[in-house]
Amino acid sequence: MNKNILKVFTAGLLAFSLAGCGSKSDSKTITVGATTSPHAIILKHVQPEFEKAGYKLKIKEFSDYPNINPSTSDGSLDANFFQHQPYLTSYNKDKGYKKGDDGYLVSVGAIHFEPLGLYSTKYKAVSDIKDGAKIAIPNDATNEARALLLLADNGVITLDKNAGVNATKKDVESYNKKVELVEVDAAQVASKLPDVDFGIINGNYALDAKVTDKIITSEDSSSEAAKTYQNVIAVKESNKDNKAIKKLVEILKSDSTKKWIEKKFGVSVKPAE
Repeated sequence: MNKNILKVFTAGLLAFSLAGCGSKSDSKTITVGATTSPHAIILKHVQPEFEKAGYKLKIKEFSDYPNINPSTSDGSLDANFFQHQPYLTSYNKDKGYKKGDDGYLVSVGAIHFEPLGLYSTKYKAVSDIKDGAKIAIPNDATNEARALLLLADNGVITLDKNAGVNATKKDVESYNKKVELVEVDAAQVASKLPDVDFGIINGNYALDAKVTDKIITSEDSSSEAAKTYQNVIAVKESNKDNKAIKKLVEILKSDSTKKWIEKKFGVSVKPAE
């Protein structure tokens, strides 16, 4: 009799523990970490539709984005929305995470692209770029390469044809306009506009600085940069089949959300193709 009771108790305990192990992936509530603009704004827009589908979305906004991936790796966040694939790849590499590791992060969907644009408070067209013009560009490797590609696409400089998204100033073969490239932190380019003739600014920073009306031209949606630097929803590899996250990505990639992004952000943010 006692043995039978013990068997029943053990079976019940096992079932309970298994249910507990599966509760995270089966939960209808997810917490997503995001930077404010445009990521959290986009998440707040889709929140009603997501919750109408039977789920709950908690949005945790970060001002210090380097902490977002670690918080996803340790399980504090179910997903995050702030980065492009090269940044995600670099994070895994820097942390020593490999496929199958507990903290390894993967993309479950590309949502939008934040084009780098050429801005000016003094001029209106690319043709206004003359010899001697000062152009502020981001000083980090990723955004500097994108800035150089944008200048090359608009005939200001000529780049080594093999440089691609890894371009540096060393890849500049000729300056078709004798411009001065002023390297500054990407987040500070907008504030430097009064001191230079032109500046190349990330879409999110242009939004924050409220200079979107000063744009002259931007990266094309079909460009190499656009395909490479689309912003993604990232999760732990073990969480990639989470039903709630899949539903969120589905809504974020819907035609209605794409149209809303285009209307809300204009040239500063473009939906992923």
